[in-house]
Amino acid sequence: MSKVKVGVAGYGVIGNRLAAGVALQEDMELVGVADVAPTLPVRALKERGMPFKLFTAYDGAEVALEEAGIPVSGGFDDLLGEVDVMLDAAPGGIGAKNKEKYVAAGVKAVFQGGESGEVADVFFHGTVNYEKGLGVDYLKLTSCNTTGLIRAVDALHKAVGVEKTFITIIRRVADPGDTHRGLTNVLQVDPIPNHQAVDLEHIMDGVKATGMLVHTPVTHGHIITLNATPKSGISVEEALAAFEAYPRIKVVKIAEGFNSNSSLFQWARYMEYPRGDMYEIGLWEEMVGLSGDDVVFAINIPQESVTIPETLDAVRASMEMQATGAEAVAATDRYLGI
Repeated sequence: MSKVKVGVAGYGVIGNRLAAGVALQEDMELVGVADVAPTLPVRALKERGMPFKLFTAYDGAEVALEEAGIPVSGGFDDLLGEVDVMLDAAPGGIGAKNKEKYVAAGVKAVFQGGESGEVADVFFHGTVNYEKGLGVDYLKLTSCNTTGLIRAVDALHKAVGVEKTFITIIRRVADPGDTHRGLTNVLQVDPIPNHQAVDLEHIMDGVKATGMLVHTPVTHGHIITLNATPKSGISVEEALAAFEAYPRIKVVKIAEGFNSNSSLFQWARYMEYPRGDMYEIGLWEEMVGLSGDDVVFAINIPQESVTIPETLDAVRASMEMQATGAEAVAATDRYLGI
């Protein structure tokens, strides 16, 4: 069986991780990536000996790239002529413009959560609605917070059913490299409901959700606290068992040193994961409890890497590589080493 040929548009925080993830999938081939300027990730690509080809995202971008000594293998149309599906990690709004080119070239595409919902045919999450994406040309991922949030809620939902949930997101203000962000010494709040709760309702039929969001001046991960109302009784031990059995959730213990968002980031570095990335969300065992019949718990979202597995699931759905979500998730995770 021939490999599915994949390209990546945008080689930034998410794009470089998507490219690395595709390269690990033994049933996919990374044709190349497209970008517009000699940014640090692109310069690093050159320093690494160009392990895969770089294409320009628009005409004229080759001038600055070639002046920086970065080899260019062609333009965006050249890349589209070689791929089956594009993973679009361009800045918000650019993906919609890129879609016009994908349609013209007859190429499927998967968009990240920052793009508008109108760009895709299906709002996608690998472990919840994989089958809705089968054969669909244009899929859009949920945001990093929503991706991890759905994993945790779905673990309980599959165990006992979830009627509703209240979510509080303690949101990192920026990625580590975003020095242009100036939020310091302040906790900034947004009105309810946050979009993650709204998106969860959209993906998970029958689960009601609302939530609030607090921006915090940190960079290594979001923390989300949840209060979930189950449809039938569940003990703390049963809830933990459901979380531990669910893909892409890592249950950790405060008593073993996992006492913060940064401890999970440090763990990934100690494990020598590339870039210090974790694909799993972290869930603290000692923070799982009951409030009456409601289950309360907290999770950590590694915002730079958490959507990578679900994006690869989307390729599998769109290209009909596996018939079920369980098969697709297992394949993605096996190649990623989760």
